[in-house]
Amino acid sequence: MKNAVHFGAGNIGRGFIGELLFENHFSITFVDVNERIIDALNERGAYEIEIAEEGQRHIAVSNVRGINNAKNPEAVVEAVAKADLVTTAIGPNILPFIAELIAKGIEQRRVSGNTTPVDVLACENMIGGSQFLYEEVKKYLSEEGLAYAEEFVGFPNAAVDRIVPAQTHEDPLFVVVEPFNEWVVETSRMKNPSLQLEGVHYEEDLEPFIERKLFSVNSGHATSAYTGAHYGSKTILEALQNPTVKENVEAVLAEIRSLLIAKWGFDEQALKDYHKVIISRFENPFIVDDVTRVARTPIRKLGYDERFIRPIRELRERGLSYDNLLKTVAYVFDYKDDSDQQSVELQSLLAQKPLAEVVKEVTGVSEEALVSQIVTSVEQVVSF
Repeated sequence: MKNAVHFGAGNIGRGFIGELLFENHFSITFVDVNERIIDALNERGAYEIEIAEEGQRHIAVSNVRGINNAKNPEAVVEAVAKADLVTTAIGPNILPFIAELIAKGIEQRRVSGNTTPVDVLACENMIGGSQFLYEEVKKYLSEEGLAYAEEFVGFPNAAVDRIVPAQTHEDPLFVVVEPFNEWVVETSRMKNPSLQLEGVHYEEDLEPFIERKLFSVNSGHATSAYTGAHYGSKTILEALQNPTVKENVEAVLAEIRSLLIAKWGFDEQALKDYHKVIISRFENPFIVDDVTRVARTPIRKLGYDERFIRPIRELRERGLSYDNLLKTVAYVFDYKDDSDQQSVELQSLLAQKPLAEVVKEVTGVSEEALVSQIVTSVEQVVSF
């Protein structure tokens, strides 16, 4: 049985990556600082997933264990040194904090003479996640370690897609996930191309698929949340039951389609079908997905290369419409959640500084004409 080390024992790690690794006959070592989850994994060596669909079938995942990287980093290093595959699902901001452990595992592989190639897959909602992680790992590698990594350790980028709503259960390992899942890995950066997983799609050029996912699922989901919040919805399902919200989501996805077709040559009807499936996933009656979960960290989601501003910039460059994306950006600026640090920070910035200055600071946009368009859109929605 092959061994996988997975960083992040949260709902996505257990309910998506863990399931697929198990179905591919891997023994899985979950690495996390959540003591309750790690202890439960070690006590039971298994957990259950529920599929949010008619019948709500259960899948039992076994051959799992956990390591608390805060308490036992040496065990993590040893696990990485012996792994056949390394994956992550911890969030883009946390990747730098695991880089040293991965680097030490690579160094241990080198010292032990292990020349079996291994790939490290960052399964995060970001473009170029694995390569970003590699740049962080490099900071901790010796000259010899870097030469070894260049030859034997791949960091192929990945695109992942499965809705795993926020949830709490008496059983800390139980997790509910939607039926749909998609995991795409780029082959061009793989060091062990012979190790390919059933249920995972492999592409030489991943960028079109990452952008299709990020600009469709992430942009569409966030649009549902921020537009829904503006109209008082508490869940994504409730938001999409409001015709005004749903129309805005459909309009945003139409703008996204025009960009994806112009940039990558995707088939229009195939994209329309893909976007219909996406909306149906958001409307899954077996999933209760809170608006606050999807809308959290609004400052990050307004970033220059994130799900709203990047497609706006690229549509603008091509002379294509982005009116509905602009309107949604205004809803993001209007979003208020006292329990979300970034929402509080954004509202504080808006109260203290001129709007144009906040727009530039938060979005990274410097082109005055586009800043002016964003300002105008925000002013039509937000009361100052």
